[in-house]
Amino acid sequence: MPKKLIRITTVPDSLRGILSGQLKFMSDKYDVIAVSSEGQMLNEVKIHEGVRVVPLNMERTISPFKDLKALIQLYFLLKKEKPLIVHTHTPKAGILGMIAAKFAGVPHRLHTVGGLPLLLANGNKRKVLNLVEKVTYTCATEVFPNSFGLKEIILEHNFCSSSKLKVLANGSSNGVNIKHFDPSLFPENKNNELKSNLGIDKNDLVFIFIGRLVSDKGINEMIKAFKRLNKEVDLIKLVLVGPLESHLDPLQKKTIKEIESNNNIINLGLQQDVRPYFAIANVLVFPSHREGFPNVVMEAGAMGLPSIVSNINGCNEIIKEGENGWIIPVKDEEAIYNKMKYCIENPKEVGKAANNSRVLITSRYEQKIIWEAILEEYQKLEKY
Repeated sequence: MPKKLIRITTVPDSLRGILSGQLKFMSDKYDVIAVSSEGQMLNEVKIHEGVRVVPLNMERTISPFKDLKALIQLYFLLKKEKPLIVHTHTPKAGILGMIAAKFAGVPHRLHTVGGLPLLLANGNKRKVLNLVEKVTYTCATEVFPNSFGLKEIILEHNFCSSSKLKVLANGSSNGVNIKHFDPSLFPENKNNELKSNLGIDKNDLVFIFIGRLVSDKGINEMIKAFKRLNKEVDLIKLVLVGPLESHLDPLQKKTIKEIESNNNIINLGLQQDVRPYFAIANVLVFPSHREGFPNVVMEAGAMGLPSIVSNINGCNEIIKEGENGWIIPVKDEEAIYNKMKYCIENPKEVGKAANNSRVLITSRYEQKIIWEAILEEYQKLEKY
């Protein structure tokens, strides 16, 4: 009879997206149960991963009454299922899952840290979020930061002792599926057809951003930089792929106005498959203010794109300066402008970085490397 493994995230999008394929891989060795908020995406996890799912609503924001209700439900679920391991992702699932697992007597309580939103918070909100991290790590038996930079930040803030912390493999929560993100799947004629449909000239240099269109992704600075560059240089485009989340972290009004009015900015919104857009692009621009270990930078690399990234944990581990991209200071419009201009003026260097990108990603972040590292940790626990 296989041991039970329960994986918990706040919302099912994380199970379906961030951990895609991993639960199915683990189900060969364990009886895997996925727990997250209810919705169609959770049903997709059940179908695609082939594991049992349990809907249990959790709020992403602080909501004391609903959080307490979710905590109690998690406790009774864990007492009933008696798993060997509970492994949580995302901040809310982390604190609720780790507290519930500790009180339910689960022997092995693992939490993956995929980012620290608290780094951008101030005042009382920062104090609350600091407390959340400390309680989560206190209740966990092991904590897996998904980048070496995150590990150092956790230690600097004294959230827990170094003995609990471990970065698995080379970082990342799930790696990248290099068979899926493969530029050879997209022939030149199809790429040219898509370019034509989007109004992109065959001689355009195409910059691309993929992610949520919010301020802490560096969108305001990037749009300002592109606006300046666009006045000086012809034959460039900026493709934006991702949802506008005005209710969470709104963009500046002048940023939105520029996106809507500039014909050389192509805003495509949320897309189910981002690969065709990687395939028509030349350089990823990802000037985020904070990240855990950004999938989009790995995916871009797997698709043969070099990246311009901000000097934050995760990004500065995936990108090797000058080899597969370039690292710039955080929140620096001038640096974004200068590096985008560099790419326009140095096509040979961009070509070299593009040639290196897929090789570097494949050797360090292919999914099986990450999955095997996590499985190894699980199997160690069976001995105790």
